[in-house]
Formats: sequence, structure tokens, C-alpha cells
Amino acid sequence: MTGVAMTGVALLAARRTAVVPRGGAFRDLEPFALAAALIGPLLAEAGIAPEAVDEVILGNALSGGGNVARVAALAAGLPQHIPALTLDTQCCSGLDAIRMGAARIAAGEARYVLAGGVESFSRAPLRAHRPRAKDGAPAFYRQPAFTPWPEREPDLAAAAAELARAEGITRQVQEAFAMESHRRALAAALPDGEIVPVNAVASDPFARVLSPALLARLPVIAGEAAYGVTAATTSVEADAAAMVLLGPGSDGQVQVLGALARGGDPLMPALAPVAAVDALCARLGLHARDMEHVELMEAYAVQALAAIGRLGLDPARVNAQGGALARGHPIGASGAVLAVRAFHRLRAAGGRALVAIAGAGGIASAMVLSRQDETLRPWQD
Repeated sequence: MTGVAMTGVALLAARRTAVVPRGGAFRDLEPFALAAALIGPLLAEAGIAPEAVDEVILGNALSGGGNVARVAALAAGLPQHIPALTLDTQCCSGLDAIRMGAARIAAGEARYVLAGGVESFSRAPLRAHRPRAKDGAPAFYRQPAFTPWPEREPDLAAAAAELARAEGITRQVQEAFAMESHRRALAAALPDGEIVPVNAVASDPFARVLSPALLARLPVIAGEAAYGVTAATTSVEADAAAMVLLGPGSDGQVQVLGALARGGDPLMPALAPVAAVDALCARLGLHARDMEHVELMEAYAVQALAAIGRLGLDPARVNAQGGALARGHPIGASGAVLAVRAFHRLRAAGGRALVAIAGAGGIASAMVLSRQDETLRPWQD
């Protein structure tokens, strides 16, 4: 487990692109272009000069290397002396990038850091293993290994279905959760400035009106009939970028109270956020149930439902404006999308926000943000 309680680190600005399903309006845009579109607006909102940025840190899982963060920084016109780092912790990548940037500032290594995540399923390269023999053919694959045990390697949909069976979360309960996520997303009025228009897309296009009759007709893609997951209870592959500008904070700003990453059972990755949230809240002397806002990843409906139940969260406070089931899942950007959403919720309403996400391989990241004047007791060893 890694992480620190932080003092004096704030999100000075937070922006994202729309989240667009694979093959949609962002299908021709390389990941660096999505990320680069956010940098200028972030700096302009905070009134920070480009040369004042100390580092750019981006999460990404599918681009196949090349340091997307560096390419995005150069494409956005940042000075060449500013370093950039791209990291891959799968779904946790975007939130981990923000966590790492905040830690840099808390440690005195930086003053201003641009951090977040970017992903393009549409432009993801084809992946293949080189043949072992000279006359062999490349072995194309879709999912990399998340454990060192090929015979036990979990299919993520199958793992979600097994969790549903183990927790007694029926298909109908999962479908009701998905319908509510879409309903909230359709009803939400997103604040001005959250989404930077790219290719003339200024809103998340995926949410739609769902009905029990429609969902009942969908085939199960993993698991048994009673508890299986379907296309509606699984978030769709998507393209997006989300970034924040981190810097020194003061009262009235959205501050980072603490953040950490924690590992769990790689065969049951959806449960990893539970331990991460419990550990972070213990460090901060808080309770998850007391958070006014929660942005929790909905890679699968059952994943969110299991976390809500085990953490004792109020469902009304979780993804109040819809979650990834209604938007999509741009892997490396998803955690940063949650953080951007939490930022704008806090800027509008104040209070504290919990952000949590699981990643393949049984890892999770969690962060608590706050916008209020009183000083909370920092965690001490």
C-alpha cells in the first residue's frame, strides 16, 4: 500500500473531453491530441503561465508506448524543458497520475503539475507476440496478462459475474443500477467548463433511456442466467482525456486530503477499492459513509454495487450525475474523469468527495478531495 495524507495541495482547475464510445466522433484522433486539447484551457483558467509547469503526468493503458504525456505536452506548446511521464496501472492510471502529481507537490519536488489520463480505444494499436520460431506467425492478443498464472488468468467479465454470484447480486439488480446511471446522466446539467469541446462534441453522447423489457432481451456475456453480466451492465469501450492542474492550495479551493493505492486479490479485482477506501479513510480519520459526494467507477454494475454495499455508502450520493455505465470506460482516463467530476461537484456544492477505482490485476486507487474552510485532522503515523 502506498499513499500519503497531504496538506496544501489543491486542484486549481479540472477539465475533460466528452467520453465518446469507440468508433465515434473521436475515432480519428490520436490520444495525445485529446490530452493536448485540455492543457491550454487548464492553464488559462488558473492563470498559470506554461513555463511555470514543473511536470506533466498522464495515465494510459492502450497506446503501446511512446510517452503519450510528452507528445501531448509538446503538441500543446509547452516549453521543451518541461518533463513528462506516462504511467500504466490500467483503469487506475488516470487517478494514479493525479495522486503522483499531488505527492510531488506535497514533497516539495514541484509547484505546478498537470496530471490525468487519456485513452483511445479507436486508435489503440494491434498487439501481437513475436513468434518463437523463425517460420511462426505473430500471436495477436486483446488482453495482456494481469497475473503470472496463465491457467488462472481471470477474464474480467467472468470475474464480475462470479462476484455477482458470490454477493447474491442478481441480473435484475444490476440492470436496475444501470438504468439509474443512465437516468441520472440524462437528467444532469453539467457545469460550464467541465468539458472542453473537441471535434464539436461538448457532451457525453452515450446515455439513453433504458427499460426493463429492453434489458431483459440482452444475452448474458458472462456468468449464469440469474447473476450474469450483459452489455448493459458493462461499461462500453470509449475515447477520452481528463486532466487537472495541481498546485499549492488554500481555504476555499478543492484540496487533496489524501490518496493511496492498494492491491487485492487479482482473481477478484472488482473488490479492490473496498480495502483501498477503508485504508485511506482510516488514515484521514474519516468514514466513507460520511462523504457528501462519491465518484465510484462503474466498469461493471456489480463492481459498484458490491463496493457500495461493503462500504456502507448512501447510493444517492454515489455517481449522482451518472457513472461510467452511462458514459463509457476510456481505461487510462477513467480515474481522471472521476476526479474531474468530483472537482466540479465540490466547486458547486462544497463538502468532501471520495474518488475510487479498481484496476485489472487486483489493484485500486482512492482519493479524498475537500472544499471547505475548516481544517480536518491530518493522518499521523
